[in-house]
Amino acid sequence: MKVVAVPVREDNYAYLLIDESSNQAAAVDPYDVPKVSAAANSLGVTIVAGIATHHHFDHSGGNKEFAEKYPGVPIYGGSEKVLALTNKVKDGDEFTIGQNVRVKCLATPCHTQDSICYYATGSDHPGGVFTGDTLFIAGNGRFFEGTGDEMVAALTKLGSLPDKTIVYNGHEYTAGNVTFGKSIEPANAAIQKLVELCKQNKITTGLTTIADEKQWNVFMRLHDPTVREATGSTAGAKDGEVMSILREKKNNFRG
Repeated sequence: MKVVAVPVREDNYAYLLIDESSNQAAAVDPYDVPKVSAAANSLGVTIVAGIATHHHFDHSGGNKEFAEKYPGVPIYGGSEKVLALTNKVKDGDEFTIGQNVRVKCLATPCHTQDSICYYATGSDHPGGVFTGDTLFIAGNGRFFEGTGDEMVAALTKLGSLPDKTIVYNGHEYTAGNVTFGKSIEPANAAIQKLVELCKQNKITTGLTTIADEKQWNVFMRLHDPTVREATGSTAGAKDGEVMSILREKKNNFRG
């Protein structure tokens, strides 16, 4: 199994999820179909599926063109709001790409109610999760259609994946997330490690793991006393309340 990031728009990521044994691939959030197709051609792989993490246009907006270019190819997504959807999936559903790549659907409603993260496993790869706009490196997505409690549930679900799971997120927001994280946990050495990673890599997706997120993502560290203090929350405050306060702080952050 191999994953190739394809930067699209200003800061979005599409991906090719490749089964190397068959040279077949799924295109994840293929907003820019010509660019994704060119990447597939350069790698010598055949696109056999489309995958949408949620219905927002910057993620599923290329699906109609994708369906025209690849007729008969399934397009997986969490609701009929996903453009050109053929295969609606729900939490726990599974499908295969090529011969050996197994994909498990993880429903993570909050950013949108149809947000699905896709956990992929295959040969010679530690496993990866395509998180769309639910989990970013050192951050998370806005709660456009959900609540703090729902984001807690979503990140808890993702946090239960094997620590070695590689994170493939929907946008290159890492540098901004790091700055916010430092404002919440200024003494967190893991965040400083991510600062260095950002300095050395323009593209940060695919370089970090779920284990890393537990160390430097303040939205996954709600029980840390420093995070509680930064949000003005008591030790007994509910996680959903802390999450909502933290997200509002991020929404208004101008650091």
